[in-house]
Amino acid sequence: MMMNSKMMKIFWLLLIGANINANETNDVKTIFEQHEIVPDVVPYAPNRFLKVTYTDGLEVKAGVELTPTQVKSQPLVEWEADQYLFYTLIMTDPDAPCRNAPKLREFKHWLVVNIPVNDISKGEVLSAYVGAGPPKNTGLHRYVFLLYKQNGKLEFHEARVGNNSREERPKFRVANFASNYGLGYPVAGNFYLAQWDDYVPFVHKQLSGN
Repeated sequence: MMMNSKMMKIFWLLLIGANINANETNDVKTIFEQHEIVPDVVPYAPNRFLKVTYTDGLEVKAGVELTPTQVKSQPLVEWEADQYLFYTLIMTDPDAPCRNAPKLREFKHWLVVNIPVNDISKGEVLSAYVGAGPPKNTGLHRYVFLLYKQNGKLEFHEARVGNNSREERPKFRVANFASNYGLGYPVAGNFYLAQWDDYVPFVHKQLSGN
């Protein structure tokens, strides 16, 4: 059966879309493995990049170096969502206190669950956002964003942590958390690198409750 022109156009659009998605999947996998986020944080890379934008339109590009000053405020995070699903968003640092000796791996910077569609403001905040705070002379840290699909709205049994507390943040494990709540593997992700700058003391003071 021969395709008419309209059917051919749809076919080629679908093929192009499939190729774009395949290329993005390969890009995510490659860069997550190059920076050893796989396996340090997750066993498998997500298929899509998560769009993360800080103040003044500063968009996170996977593997780029940003400063703690640039990422001090909670970013805008966007993704293509299923209108009937809930999501979990996690930001974590696997390099605490430093990459060569990550005794506190991972340090949890942000955790929001039961996000309806892609409206983070309507999600349940388990750990409020705290920006990058790598200690002095510890080199570059990886700050990783991961998005998970939930199997419906869930009940989470984690302590609620404000942005002025470091309680429950060290020695967090994304993979364990995902396993405990049946989240599977991340569907989207992104990350940046950061090292100490003059704003870090303010982050540490904030986490001390002052």
